[in-house]
Amino acid sequence: MATPHSAQVAEKIVDKGDQGYDKALKRRHIQMIAIGGSIGTGLFLGAGGRIADGGPALALSYAICGVFAFIMVRALGELSIRRPSSGAFVSYAREFMGEKGAFVTGWLFFLDWSTTVMADITAVALYLHHWRFFQPIPQWSLAMTALALVFVLNMLSVKFFGEAEFWFAAIKVTAIVTFMVVAIWAILTGHAVANDTIPDAQAGFSNWTNYGGFFPAGVGAMLMLTLGVVFAFGGTEMVGVAAGEAKNAREILPKAVNSMILRIFVFYVGSVILMTLVLPWRAYSKNESPFVTFFSGIGVPHAGDIMQVVVLTAALSSLNAGLYATGRTLRSMAIAGEAPHFAGRLNRHKVPYGGIIITAVLGLFGVALNLIVPENAFSIVMNLAGIGIAGTWMSILVTHWIFIRRAAQGLDTRPEYRLFGAPYTNAATIIFLLVVIVSMAFDVNNGGPWTLALFGLICLAMVIGWYSVRDRIRADKLDEIAIEEPAELAPGENS
Repeated sequence: MATPHSAQVAEKIVDKGDQGYDKALKRRHIQMIAIGGSIGTGLFLGAGGRIADGGPALALSYAICGVFAFIMVRALGELSIRRPSSGAFVSYAREFMGEKGAFVTGWLFFLDWSTTVMADITAVALYLHHWRFFQPIPQWSLAMTALALVFVLNMLSVKFFGEAEFWFAAIKVTAIVTFMVVAIWAILTGHAVANDTIPDAQAGFSNWTNYGGFFPAGVGAMLMLTLGVVFAFGGTEMVGVAAGEAKNAREILPKAVNSMILRIFVFYVGSVILMTLVLPWRAYSKNESPFVTFFSGIGVPHAGDIMQVVVLTAALSSLNAGLYATGRTLRSMAIAGEAPHFAGRLNRHKVPYGGIIITAVLGLFGVALNLIVPENAFSIVMNLAGIGIAGTWMSILVTHWIFIRRAAQGLDTRPEYRLFGAPYTNAATIIFLLVVIVSMAFDVNNGGPWTLALFGLICLAMVIGWYSVRDRIRADKLDEIAIEEPAELAPGENS
């Protein structure tokens, strides 16, 4: 059962899962983590296959999902400003929904990012196979190498993670801006874009009218593709996790969160609109980044190769963030008794190496998928990660809903930075996410029914897991395990 706290005490609550970390992330790190978390493999690789399935209407899916993603991250921002924590939404779920809520939230988030890690190493392998030099190397071997590289990077201090993510994100943003500038030029000039699928392709609005219109596969297809779009926005919640290791989190977070809606509509919606204007939607495929498809066809020497390096960086960035986030979340859960004790360990660099190792080991399943079903490995893990993301977002929104209800009862105080329209915006977003998950049952082409069946097994495993660990968590010791009251005043201070 969650423990109530007054607003005065809530400001001073210290999550034991935060103890031992090096508060070394700076303003520029948090800003770029917020950007990097919301621009990843879902756009740089996943958008190609989604455009091929749904056509230009995919831009509308991105816009709709973008609005709901912003509502979620705004709710998380309010909770994080009230009490920054590296345990983030798991810590908040523990406070407002009790240990059962924290258990479900934490493991859904772990499902999200552990499968995202699998998707990212698959993306790296697919990107490297763009070059003939890497084509003789098996896809699984390249995936293993990517996992090992980023694992070593995460074992170093949080400063290394922050710097790596800063430059990864900077490269991604530069690439997208460059694409948008060149794409707008191509559209305005009607530049020819050579493509093996459609050799006489030409940039312009005719690509929205000559190939089946804006909804070539129908409105229903657009709705069924939405889960893949939700996957693309997975990572926006990373800003809440990073808050626990940030300097002056309460000052930095509002700007980082508020700028997200602009990034969503410029980078995501804008990019998809331009992709479908510079080339017919049928020119794209799930096996190649749409950015590479475009730049390979505009006739500029080595443009496709340069963009391939950029999208490779984007996948490594997402993989880097996945190991970072799961390591911190698993440590918070381990200290509460909800995850293996090993996950709670820190190394001499103040990095939760136990949780990172667990995620990396599970990433080996992604390597196995690349060995067994290399053609469908990305789609399988992307769908499963999408369910994990939707579940995590719903948990954040429910936690926030309980918090504002308590505030309305005078048991807590909301910060000045708030989610607009709550709790109605909470309810609308939760309903939307439930509809997205149910719609998977009809997405036969992308293995939706199989993904739901697999998720059912995961839910069963979570139920078994809860009954296995619940005796470790005693209600009378919850305050000692999960949260602490302020330390005693030093001698000479006024009480």
